[in-house]
Amino acid sequence: MNVTYKPSYDRAVEDLGNIVNIGHVNFRVPDQGLATAFYMTGLGLTRDPFMMTGTNNMWVNVGDSQFHLPTGPATVAEGVVTGLVVPDLDDLAVRLEFVSKDLAGTNFTYGRTDAGVEVTCPWGNRFVCHAPDEVRFGPYLSWISYVRFEVARGAAEPIVRFYREVMGAVAKIETGEGGREAHVACGHRQTMIFAECEAPLAPCLDHHVQIYLADFSGPYKRLQAMGLQVDENSQWQYRFISIPDLDSGLEVYPLDHEVRSMTHPMFGRRLMNRNPTQSIFNYRGGQDELNWRMA
Repeated sequence: MNVTYKPSYDRAVEDLGNIVNIGHVNFRVPDQGLATAFYMTGLGLTRDPFMMTGTNNMWVNVGDSQFHLPTGPATVAEGVVTGLVVPDLDDLAVRLEFVSKDLAGTNFTYGRTDAGVEVTCPWGNRFVCHAPDEVRFGPYLSWISYVRFEVARGAAEPIVRFYREVMGAVAKIETGEGGREAHVACGHRQTMIFAECEAPLAPCLDHHVQIYLADFSGPYKRLQAMGLQVDENSQWQYRFISIPDLDSGLEVYPLDHEVRSMTHPMFGRRLMNRNPTQSIFNYRGGQDELNWRMA
């Protein structure tokens, strides 16, 4: 008896492509005290207890990704939004209200929207915090889900082509609220989104995104063959700062990419995430650490 099996799964949904993780998103901050109040007390994230423990830099854990916050003139990435998954939006709102006095006189704001909670940091960088949603964001309670960039009309197509052909990524055109968007997969349920708009704000070259690649040397060779400037950092890391149109060679969007191999000593390092609902007022033993993956 011949039986024809008809699969019921969309296997392509599980394809990661060559970019396997957003390792960190980088912002310079002029005041580590205000950064602590915002990222830890307000957003409820976790300072890395093992690395960068001084007062000139801070690494902040979000699931298995991080924010890197070196001290310096403020990075204000206008036209950029970082999308976060947080365990509970109501608890987040309480923390943000609590910390608002400490952040008075800065650019800090927050408010509930249909999407979640929109937050602006003390220096003007924007975040959208979402409730956990396994269908949309994957099985995560604390997560950098996306980084969204405003780009000019007509930029989405060459951006998709660049990431597909040069970086080996899974990339496609989607339709967003404002029009066409380039969606670049950066690991499981992590995405860089390049959203076309009429008047994009000038990009910030001090802002960078660090990504891990499975095929590390292939993109490196292709970038060099294109004549794109590639900065040599170490055996496991290089950087480039421009997304070009592959036909004309002209820059489509400037973005500092910090590129690491999966053999980098820090790839897969376990990152501790605290349970932000714990306090001296409602403390429960054995629940200090957050299991940032859904059970």
